Amino acid sequence: MNKEILLKNRPKGKPTLNDFEFKETEKPSPEKGEVLLKTKYVSVDPYLRGRMRDEKSYIEPFQLNEPIESGIIAEVIESNLEDFKKGDYVNGMLPWKQFNTSNGKGLQKVDGSKAPLSAYLGVLGLTGITAFLGLEKIGKLKKGETLLVSGASGAVGTVVGQIGKIKGCKVVGIAGTDEKINTIKEKFHFDEGINYKTTENIKKTIAEACPHGVDVYFDNVGGEILDAAMANINRNGRIVCCGAISLYNETERPTGPRHETTLIKKSVLMQGFTVRDYQDEFGEAVQQLATWLQEDKLTYSETIVEGFDEIPQAFIDLFDGKNKGKMIVKV
Repeated sequence: MNKEILLKNRPKGKPTLNDFEFKETEKPSPEKGEVLLKTKYVSVDPYLRGRMRDEKSYIEPFQLNEPIESGIIAEVIESNLEDFKKGDYVNGMLPWKQFNTSNGKGLQKVDGSKAPLSAYLGVLGLTGITAFLGLEKIGKLKKGETLLVSGASGAVGTVVGQIGKIKGCKVVGIAGTDEKINTIKEKFHFDEGINYKTTENIKKTIAEACPHGVDVYFDNVGGEILDAAMANINRNGRIVCCGAISLYNETERPTGPRHETTLIKKSVLMQGFTVRDYQDEFGEAVQQLATWLQEDKLTYSETIVEGFDEIPQAFIDLFDGKNKGKMIVKV
């Protein structure tokens, strides 16, 4: 038998387990020109919340009563394709099923001898690519500048901070617990850390941690933290809008400070992006990330939850900050 996870309801606010449904089906058999894949690792990511809404976006929304999909590392169990053989491991956007069939389109082979398989969903996958290309294309970091990162202990944030240090910048991270602050400073070599849950005045605390102002703000959170970062941005500063997890579960559109005058007076660039905007440059990004990893200039954290049935809960836990680094489910 095969097991799959469907989107049962469109969540209102933070998702709950009732929004997902498990379904048993027959294990598929690969036809001519197909491979049979066994799921090994599943990536759960905050952006999946947006796809649970029935609204137009940069990617199609999930359909009710259909399997959810995300980045998956799978093993080739049977192959009717020349390019893949039994025992190969591949990375691709696949449905949340224990077994999938594929015509090979969108699958990339991964080498477990060069890095752990799970790393290809994180630092060597879309997570690392997002950090690298967001800084490269929008942040345009220069040596000696100050880089501020929200969601700093998360999968993208930890890579962003490390790239900042590689490029010779002062790096300040924002996270939600003292333990996470200690981790980004000790493991990932951030210069300073700010616990946004315990500070009384985030705007003032950023000013103290960044006495020369903020040149580049890499935003994974949005909301009030973005407002505080904007208040400390330097002239010709760059704001990289990667995510807005603080807003993903809001049921009404929040209002906040108007930033137009700051953008104009300080000639600030504020640009949103999705990593697929730069798909042609993925290869270059992965090559550089892999080089830094081999040179011990880059490291990573993972929170690995075990069990296919735990995928929905692992996804929900992202919104309570229960992950350290990349959240991955091992099947």
